Amino acid sequence: MIKQTVLYDKHVLLNAKMAPFAGYMMPMSYSGIINEHNAVRNMLGVFDVSHMGEIKISGKGAESFLQLLTVNNVKKISVGQAQYSALCSTDGGIIDDIVLYRFEEYYMMVVNAANIQYDYNWLLKNSNDDVVIEDISGYMNLIAVQGPKSLNVLNDILGCTLNQLKYYHFLQLKFNDDMITVSRTGYTGELGFEIYANNKSTVSFWEDILNYELLKVTPVGLGARDTLRLEMNYVLYGMDINKSINPIEAGLGWITSFDKGDFIGRDSLVIQKNKKHRKRIAFEMLERAVPRNNYNILVDGNIVGEVTSGTQSPTLNKGIGIGYIHIDHSSPGTEVSIDIRSMEKSAVIVSPPFYKYGTVNNAIEGK
Repeated sequence: MIKQTVLYDKHVLLNAKMAPFAGYMMPMSYSGIINEHNAVRNMLGVFDVSHMGEIKISGKGAESFLQLLTVNNVKKISVGQAQYSALCSTDGGIIDDIVLYRFEEYYMMVVNAANIQYDYNWLLKNSNDDVVIEDISGYMNLIAVQGPKSLNVLNDILGCTLNQLKYYHFLQLKFNDDMITVSRTGYTGELGFEIYANNKSTVSFWEDILNYELLKVTPVGLGARDTLRLEMNYVLYGMDINKSINPIEAGLGWITSFDKGDFIGRDSLVIQKNKKHRKRIAFEMLERAVPRNNYNILVDGNIVGEVTSGTQSPTLNKGIGIGYIHIDHSSPGTEVSIDIRSMEKSAVIVSPPFYKYGTVNNAIEGK
């Protein structure tokens, strides 16, 4: 049975185009993907991403447990900090890419919607008596507020100042008598925040931000979320990464901490690190064409790789894509062809991100 988020009725009232995604009926777009995409790049957009899952890990053994289960070094994050990481199987394949939040008494792992049950079972399977694992997805919601104007609007609506909040840090504050978590994270490449809240506060916050009078706030669906993340070369689980792909070839070596000690998949990844055959690459079309998932990548008429994600970039007004290619052909500047409906279309491998002017890392202290 397809689930609905707590904001489903709000999306219907806004005439959103709804479609099933990862077991949920989700808004794909409201006013059109290009309009929503540009709103986030230039002003402000708000997303319901409550389909994402949240798993709480507590107990005296929580840190050492997460050191074993995730590829990044959990010891490097303090209370109030978040960390991008991944869960891997023993053969090094990516079970899921995750964001880990460290609270005072526990950790919260944010997982992809399609993987909630699998990830939860994987954690349970590898757990011990020193950890408590709880799926809190059923009463935790997530709203993303993204765009250059996000800081000013949130300061106003929440009646606080988020100016000192650094990238991948979070804080808890009171909103309508409830505690919410405000995190400086996102999936768009712009300055942005993500709000974790219960059902009541989620509905109140959604209404408050869409009724904000000093600036136009645009509701954004998953269609524009995809074009925004693609312009930044961010991976999407199920498309660009999965259990048959490891973090090294996926370009996620930077989150893989080999020097922290043992973790599930480490031995396999050490071997993969030294025997890499394929690599995730970013490419731009040199002629008018839109690459899509599963299209072949060719060099001199020979198949050397495959597209995993592709779109027409609203910002760059050209076809862009992500894929995997044999390491011999993976250097930026290499010209390749994309097999689009049996026609070879020219493309070139580029250094990501495609969009290089995002406000995501802007220093905001004191503004």
